[in-house]
Amino acid sequence: MVEVQSATPVAKKRKAQPTAIRESRGDRIFLIVVHTVLAIVLLIVLYPLIFVVSSSFSSVEAVTSGEVWLLPVRPSLDGYRAVFSHQGVLRGYYNSAYYSLIGTLISIALTIMVAYPLSRRDFVGRGIITFIFVFTMFFNGGLIPTYLIVRGTGLINTRWAMLIPSAIGAWFVIITRTFFQSSIPNELSEVAEIDGCSDLYFVWKVVLPLSKPIIAVLALMYAVGKWNAYFEAMIYLSDEELYPLQIILRQILILNQNLTTGFRRLRTDQLMARAGIADLLKYSLIVVASAPLLVLYPFIQKYFIKGVLIGSLKG
Repeated sequence: MVEVQSATPVAKKRKAQPTAIRESRGDRIFLIVVHTVLAIVLLIVLYPLIFVVSSSFSSVEAVTSGEVWLLPVRPSLDGYRAVFSHQGVLRGYYNSAYYSLIGTLISIALTIMVAYPLSRRDFVGRGIITFIFVFTMFFNGGLIPTYLIVRGTGLINTRWAMLIPSAIGAWFVIITRTFFQSSIPNELSEVAEIDGCSDLYFVWKVVLPLSKPIIAVLALMYAVGKWNAYFEAMIYLSDEELYPLQIILRQILILNQNLTTGFRRLRTDQLMARAGIADLLKYSLIVVASAPLLVLYPFIQKYFIKGVLIGSLKG
């Protein structure tokens, strides 16, 4: 009896050990091929980014002669000094940050206000309203009617012209509505209604805390759109004090190109120097314009992936 009792723990330990699944030769070959393809894709995507950053921190001569391949050659900050010496860059940064922050808050609020009622089964006419939103994804009035509406409402050459016309996206409404249908049970609203909770209080205290993933998706998507917006500024804005960063950077590039192509009588070395400055400015401007979004994305990546997956489960 003693021997049986002493052997029992040993048997339990043996049973507790996990058994490794042996992979077949075909599975190993398949995984090697998949990892190799993913590594190649990663290099293809990552190398241009590394090249641009390294070129922006290199000297003009190194950029002109094509010496930069992976790491900065003769490190220099001349490109960034040239960019930030322009008086409109900091102003453009402020305007773009303003448009991105305020515009994102407005867009998220309006999107949730539209998507949540459309996700409720007891909302009358939600099918017709959803169809209207989907219809606008395929057909729109065009540029001239949109401009006439913006001008008729008095938004031309104001900050509101960068915030209101593009405040809400039909596709984001559909994604948010799908998220609410998949993640917010109807029983929660029924219980809250029995307890005397109003719809506004229910959305504020229950829906929003449970909707962090989709809010992160909306924040990233709207912020990227607002930060990179330049076409609306070209159409609606004429005051340089209101120009976003993208318009300022565009003016710098165009001005530098004009300076490079306008002096045909210069010597070859002078033309090469101007061309090198143009390339250095181009790389520096790319980094300056992309850095804020690259810094922001890692903090909301997990919410972004979760929100997109949940929001795309069903229509």
